[in-house]
Order: sequence, then C-alpha cells, then structure tokens
Amino acid sequence: MSEGRISEEEIQKVREANDIVALMGERSPMRQKGHDFWCCCPIHNEKTPSCKVDPATQLWHCFGCGEGGDIYAFLMKVDGMSFPEAVQTLADRAHIVLTRSGKDEGPSNTKKARLKAVCAETADFYHMQLMRGKSTEAAAARSYLAGRDLGGAIPKEWTLGFAPGSGTLTRHLASKGFTNDEMVEANVALKGDNGRVRDRFYNRIMFPIRDVGGECIAFGGRVIGNGEPKYLNSQETPLFHKSTVLFGLDKAKNAMAATGVAIVVEGYTDVIALHRAGVQNAVATLGTALTKQHIRILSRHAKNQIIYLFDGDAAGQRAADRALQFIDDSITPESGRSRIELCAVTLPDDLDPADFVGQRGGEALKEYLKDAKPLLEYGIERRLSKHDLSRPEGRAAAFTDALSILAPIKDSLLAKDYAVQIAGRTRTREEDALKLLAGLKASPSIAEPTQAVSVVQDPLDHAASSLSAQEVSRRRFEREMLIVCAQNPVIALDHADTLAVTHWHDRTHELLATSMLDTLAADSGASAAEIITKATDVVPIAGSILTGSTSKYGTAVEDPAALSAYLSEELSLGDMEESIADMRAQLKMPGLLPEDEYEMIFQMVVSLQKDLLARRAAHKPLN
Repeated sequence: MSEGRISEEEIQKVREANDIVALMGERSPMRQKGHDFWCCCPIHNEKTPSCKVDPATQLWHCFGCGEGGDIYAFLMKVDGMSFPEAVQTLADRAHIVLTRSGKDEGPSNTKKARLKAVCAETADFYHMQLMRGKSTEAAAARSYLAGRDLGGAIPKEWTLGFAPGSGTLTRHLASKGFTNDEMVEANVALKGDNGRVRDRFYNRIMFPIRDVGGECIAFGGRVIGNGEPKYLNSQETPLFHKSTVLFGLDKAKNAMAATGVAIVVEGYTDVIALHRAGVQNAVATLGTALTKQHIRILSRHAKNQIIYLFDGDAAGQRAADRALQFIDDSITPESGRSRIELCAVTLPDDLDPADFVGQRGGEALKEYLKDAKPLLEYGIERRLSKHDLSRPEGRAAAFTDALSILAPIKDSLLAKDYAVQIAGRTRTREEDALKLLAGLKASPSIAEPTQAVSVVQDPLDHAASSLSAQEVSRRRFEREMLIVCAQNPVIALDHADTLAVTHWHDRTHELLATSMLDTLAADSGASAAEIITKATDVVPIAGSILTGSTSKYGTAVEDPAALSAYLSEELSLGDMEESIADMRAQLKMPGLLPEDEYEMIFQMVVSLQKDLLARRAAHKPLN
C-alpha cells in the first residue's frame, strides 16, 4: 500500500461508492424484512440471523454479539484490517484510485497517529540503546541475545531493543514533543501519585509488537537476569488489543499466503527462532490464549490450515486443553466455505519451538508439522490417552470424557462419525454412543470478548450489578438518545442543545455526544456513517453502541423525531430533578447559608418543583 494519508473527501467517496448490503451479502445470505436486511453474523457463529443491516444509513449491528458500525468497521472487525487497508480494499472494489498526500513532516495530530508516533520513536530509542548502549546492563542484554542465538542480524531485522529505565525514555520522548498523557496512553510510561511520569519498562530486552501493516503499536519486554514478571507486555491501549494482535504477523503474512498455512506458537522468541530457521509462517499470541478473533484474522492470510503448535511441557498441555473451546459448527463440513481447518500438534520431549529448531532444524519441524491433526481428532486422542483402556473402568471413563468434546457439534454428521469411532476404541455399542451423543448439552465455551477491550468500556456492561435501577434507566435513556441522533443526523442538529447541555451520567456518553457535535459543527451534512466513524476515533466501542436499536420503544422507532423529543425531555427532567435535589441538600444546612441566599434557593426549589410536576404530567410515555 502506498504511503501517505487518505483525505476525508476520498474516505467519504469510497464509502458512498460501496453498498454495505452487497458486501455483507457476500459473506452471509441476506433476508429482507421491511426496510432492513438481516443475516447470520459473520463475526460470531450462529444459526438464526441476528445481524441487522440498514441500507438507508449504511450501518450494521449484531444483536447477538453487540458489534456494529459502518462498512469500514465491518472489514476491520471481520477481516482484521487496519482502517487504511479497509479504505484501500473498498476503493479497489469500486475501481477508485486513491490520491494520497505525501508523508507528513511530523506526526499527524489524530490521536491514534500520535500514539503510533510515540511507539515508533520508543522502538527506535530502545533499539539504539541495545546496539550502542555502553552500560553494563546493555552489554548484558546483548550477551543474553547472543546466548539465545538471537544475535547477528536478528536485532536489526526485528528492531529488538533494551529499556534502561530511570526516566531515560520519558525525557527522550519529551524532547521530541510528545506529552506525558500521550506517553501514558501509549503505555510506555506510567504516572505516579505525584503526577510525574516514569518509564514503564526497566532493564528489559524489548520486542516491538507491530500490527499487520508493520507499524509498532505495543511492546513486550523480557527481564534480564532474575525478576518478576519474567515477561511483561503492554497493557490494552487504543492501538493494542491482545485478542486481535499476533506477534510477527506483519512478517509472516506473505509466507502464509504462499503456503496456505499459519503456525501459532506462544512466545515471541519462538517466532523469531522459527523465522530464522526458515519457518516463516509462524506467529505468536501475546499473553492470551488463541481467540476466535485471531482465527478470523489468520484465515484471511492462510487459506488452507491453521496449526496450533504446543510446547511439550505442562504449560503447553494446559494450552492444548484450552484450545478445545474452538470446537464448534465452524469446523464441520456443513459450514461450507466458512469452515476453518484448525489443527494441532504437540512437540516431543518437553521441547519448545525454539529448542526444537535449535536442535533439529527448521526442515525437521516442517516434517513434524505434517502430522498435525484436526483439532477435533487431536482433542479426542488427548482425552482417550488420559485413561487406561485395558480396564473396563478406564474405558467407561474414556468414553464419556471423549464423547463430551462433541457436544457443540452433536447434530453434525462429523460428530456422529467420531462418536462411532470413540465407541469402537472403548468397546461401547454404537447405538449407545449415538443415543448419548444426542442427549449431550454443550457447556458454555470460554467467553470471547465481543469488543476489543478498550480504554473506554461499555457504560452498561456492569450496570445491572453495580447501579441502582433508577441509574440504569437514566443511562439507557442517554444511550437511546445518542443512538437515534447518530443514526439520524438531522435530528442530532435539531437536538444540539440537548447534546451540549445534558448532564451525562457516563463519561463514555459525554465523549460520544461531544464527538457528534464536533462532527456536525465541521460538516452539518455529515452522514450517520461519518458520525460513527469519527466517534470511533474517540471511543473505540462507539460503533457497537451507536448502531444499536431503539426497538424497546415499539413503534416509536418508526418515528425517530417523536422518540428523540421524548428522550430529550426525559433527560431534561432528570437533570431538573438532580438540580432540585442538590438545592434541597443545601437547604438542610441553613447555618452555612446567608439568610437571603437561603430564601432565594428555597423559592427556586418551589418554582422548579412546580414546573417539574407540570412537565411530568404532560410527558406521556411512548406506546
């Protein structure tokens, strides 16, 4: 992809040239209901359509997993693209040639671009410290890498670095014009109680973590010598979400495309060792088990097979057991072209990938990987191997243990085939196995986040457990108001005063309202998709919130003007009630108020209370 920024005009031109119904219809069959289209969500596995696509606003929202947004958000969430990649893909689809501006002299002022600039400058600083640092600690870092056979050209190829700590990084970044808040938000610095910032990483070998386009977005650090934690990754930031990022993907994607295979390991040193040994289609997860989001991203590059390569030690075996959560309908032949060929293999002799290729070479590993088994077969074999099949008790336990793996796909032909095989291995009657299979209930899988975790959380995530019913209701009114305004920009203009003066009870709602006003102030003709895209720059989960439904108000959703008027009044009355409560609290402390001020507040309460009662009486619920 060529360098330079894409103008707002071209982003809008590309958006208008593509139809979201047609694009999503290529992934999942569409059914029209009224003005909207519905399909099975391509993000999470489901059999009943719960994803709504609105051709008028060009927005989509899944009521099953909560994801949503515009056409760009769809490609970013489903295919793991960056925003520039999504724009370029849709431009190519519409036969639009993008004219990009040249490289900026300095970093862009957009928030994410500034944070990427912080990470890039940090990576360069750490690399310089490793290569030229004269301290004994820097020398120890170089010695460690050489001892792990990660010396020579590898530090330069992977931009490895050394973090001295002691404020050296924060002082360097400050000299480059970056603010303390930017350093903290990029998670390369921490702010103390005194308000001063300090380096997050100290005396560690640093591994830059890059997105699929090769831009640095986070860091992993290994302590030199003894110390805890041994490995320390960046925390979640607006740029970095562990459930969607894979170390080395920027370097591995071409090899994945060429071979059709992706190999997943659990450490960045393993990835580097495998690439050095000629196994260049390897990536690693970052402090988390493999997620379904990871699998979707890898499937975009590796079309044939994803192999999960487990260490031979106890930790590797625990990871292997966790991988069985990925057994669902997507691995069955009935899923058609959406089928994911996920395989697994465990290394022998308690070896990790780096040790294996160090002792036996990359070609030996490639041969070993040929024995990788489909995840379902791999899981069944693991369960059977835990039991003594020479004893009746062992065979009985092995039968129920192995059969339980099939619960998520019990209605498929594949499950019935494996049930018969399990029956044969455990000397059980086939009809008994099939009967027990039919009665299995799938246990809940390990939850996968419906959002990439962000620094701004969904305001209603924990409402039911931590907020009063009145407060939950208030926040739902706020959300509904934001939804109807975002999806109907003309209404947002009509209620600009409400968006500006409402006392928002949640910081996320306040940020969304401010973003909406800013977008409309810059362009009063902005579309719903533009409003939501701009809001996502401020609140990463904006797409999922603002594409939601107002259907809880019944037919009111068919009249967004009436709904917005109702919600605006509801929020105004709520703010009035709060003002009255505040003034009443002051009146309970008469000794602290001058007599004339006390009387003035008292009369205001009487007047506002009278006005409130009249407005409440006129404020009829929507049917």
